Amino acid sequence: MSDPKAYWFRAKRYGWGWGLPLTWQGWVVMVVWVGMVIPGSIWLSRTNIPLFAVFMATMVIVLAAICYLKGEPPRWRWGGER
Repeated sequence: MSDPKAYWFRAKRYGWGWGLPLTWQGWVVMVVWVGMVIPGSIWLSRTNIPLFAVFMATMVIVLAAICYLKGEPPRWRWGGER
């Protein structure tokens, strides 16, 4: 994916990782992810704490994998380049 317009998520300006979505596809991923995390975490935190921890870890891994596959290549950034 060398075309910057094809990236769904922009790399963070400082540090390692991704920032806000660049495209509508990225925004859909974020809305769906938050829409699953909030009710799932509320329900599981009241009923089953170990399952809540597994759920949250899984959701973070899923979002990170999507960002890795569809975002700008991750690397450490010091803030000067874009």
